Amino acid sequence: MTTTSPRADLAIIGSGSAAFAAAIAAVNLGKRVVMVERAAIGGTCVNVGCVPSKALLAAAEARHTAASADRFPGLAATGAPVDFAELIAGKNALVDRLRGEKYLDLAADYGWEIVSGTAVFTGTTDAPVLRVEQGADGPRVIDADQYLIATGAAPWAPPTDGLAEAGYLTSTTAMELDVLPGSLIVVGGNAIGLEQAQLFARLGTRVTVIEALDRLAPFEEPEISRAIAQVFADEAITVLTGATLDKALAEGGEKLVTVRTADGATTELRAAQLLIATGRRPDTPGLNLAAVGVRTDDRGAVVVDAHQRSSNPRIWAAGDVAGGPQFVYVAAAQGTLAAGNALGHAGRTLDYTALPRVTFTSPAIAAVGHTDSQAAAAGLRTESRLLTGANVPRALVNRDTRGVVKLVAEAGTGRVLGVHAVAEGAGDLITAAGYAITAGMTVDQLARTWAPYRTMAEALKLTAQTFTADVAKLSCCAG
Repeated sequence: MTTTSPRADLAIIGSGSAAFAAAIAAVNLGKRVVMVERAAIGGTCVNVGCVPSKALLAAAEARHTAASADRFPGLAATGAPVDFAELIAGKNALVDRLRGEKYLDLAADYGWEIVSGTAVFTGTTDAPVLRVEQGADGPRVIDADQYLIATGAAPWAPPTDGLAEAGYLTSTTAMELDVLPGSLIVVGGNAIGLEQAQLFARLGTRVTVIEALDRLAPFEEPEISRAIAQVFADEAITVLTGATLDKALAEGGEKLVTVRTADGATTELRAAQLLIATGRRPDTPGLNLAAVGVRTDDRGAVVVDAHQRSSNPRIWAAGDVAGGPQFVYVAAAQGTLAAGNALGHAGRTLDYTALPRVTFTSPAIAAVGHTDSQAAAAGLRTESRLLTGANVPRALVNRDTRGVVKLVAEAGTGRVLGVHAVAEGAGDLITAAGYAITAGMTVDQLARTWAPYRTMAEALKLTAQTFTADVAKLSCCAG
């Protein structure tokens, strides 16, 4: 039997960061919200993304720190045994707690309804409605003044001979294993692949990374790629760049893959598990968007304008499903924006000029603003400087000088255009760099700012100083 809900001001498909931010904004405007979720409440971040992956990365780093303690005179390295099943159970307990506290309890406090089921658009372009399949409870029809698509993105695997039959892990299923694999092949050398590769390597797995482009972190500055490649080499992670997965099969309880290199040669690799980390695609299949006049691009992303409105004026999209930067803080900002524009006619847009990004390897990769090539493409002349970890007092006392900071400035004016780093705490450093870009600061101004001594963030000031001084010749306490 089909049931029809009272008309809502805003109906949201999905329950992740974009969805919750939009719902909170809508309720604060005094609007009635209904949210539809087909799986676990909370979306990617709390269930299978940021929270579980960073929890396991922290555990892996703790083990690695113990194993490398002998870099300090007087300390002995210790190899902590890994109870992988217990580690995963602890991660699951954390996820369950945060899902309850930050999502289910929050929705109850604000008072919007969450409907469990699979939503499909029906009706017409002028009169869209949602039909929600609820299994034994029968379908439910939700009619709303405005709609928000916030279904996120799902792991994507490139078409590869035998891959589906051989079976493979994604960044989601890898964190659901209950046995630590003895060996692992990771396909993809960008953010997710880098994090997962180092995570498993530090827990004791023998890891090989395959990247189709000519370097790890291929969308970062070349100096950043070289720095993280050295980190991986130091940690005995094998890396094959300029290589693609040609075919895969399961053999003898293992995965056997054929890899083709840029010169056309092939080689075979064998491992206990195969993890595909080649990106995520917007999760729009099955929504029946064409029926209500919502356009998608060739990757399946909902095409939106700067206000997050789709080609249907009553339907909006926010977060990964809208095809923009796939960061949880972007999703939340877009959700808030969409709700305000849809229900409050705010007419707001977002400025992505100083949008930071962090890959949570150790040391971390972080960046904000332009690369040299992006600045050139924008018609800007640049001047850049590179600071190595050996010139950062914090790195020296940590006895780990791996990493670099690169500062890209506009030639002539000295205006800071971009900052890129591989460093411990690079995310904190890059936040300060983002503020500098937003404020329109020059390298001269940045070089004269206050910076707490013995912090990694001090590296930002030191890099600015390299435009006019040789920092290697400064007293370590008198920068």
